[in-house]
Amino acid sequence: MSIFKKFFSSSKSKEEIEPDLKIEQKPLDQYFVHNFIKNNGKFLYCTSIQDVVENLGNIINENSWDTLICDDIDLQKLLKTIPIKVIDNFDINKPVFISCEHLIAENGSILLSSNQLKERKISELSDNFIVYATTSQLVKTKGESLTGIKMRYQGNIPSNISAIKNYNIHLTNDDFLNYGNTNAKNLYLLLFEDL
Repeated sequence: MSIFKKFFSSSKSKEEIEPDLKIEQKPLDQYFVHNFIKNNGKFLYCTSIQDVVENLGNIINENSWDTLICDDIDLQKLLKTIPIKVIDNFDINKPVFISCEHLIAENGSILLSSNQLKERKISELSDNFIVYATTSQLVKTKGESLTGIKMRYQGNIPSNISAIKNYNIHLTNDDFLNYGNTNAKNLYLLLFEDL
C-alpha cells in the first residue's frame, strides 16, 4: 500500500459505499426525490393538472392559510378554483407559491432566480413555500443547472440565482461559512410529470 493510500483512503468499508452508488444509479427523478426527502422536503407527485390543483388545495387547507403570494400569471390560473386570497406583493408573513428554474438531483435542492424572486433574497421571504415544477426541470448537478440557465436565457441571464436545499426551518447549521445565510424553508413541492 502506498503512503498516499494510507493517508487518503476512506475509512468506509465497501458495504458502506455501495448504497450511495445504488442511489446515484437510479433514474434522475428517483435520485432527486431521495435527496429532497432526506433534506425534509414534502413531495407531491402529480400526473395531471387536476392533481396539481387538488394537492395545492389540500396544502392550503392543511395549513389553514387564507392568503397566498403568487405573482406568476400561469400559476394564478391554478388557484382560480381554490378559495384563497391571492396577492402579488411579497410579505414575510404570507406563504409563497412560485415556480423554479431547476430541481438538482445531486443534493435535492431547488434552484431559483430573479425570475421567481425578483430582487429579494430567499432568506428575506416567508418560511412557507409551495413550489410548482415539472419533471423536465430535473438536472443531475449544480453545474448542469447553471448551464441550463445560460442556454435558456442567452444574453439575458437572470441575477439573484440561489437554491433552497434545507427544508427544516428548525434545524440549526453549525457551519460557520453559512452563518446568517440560511435558506431553510418549510417547502412543499408539486412535481408535475410532463415527459
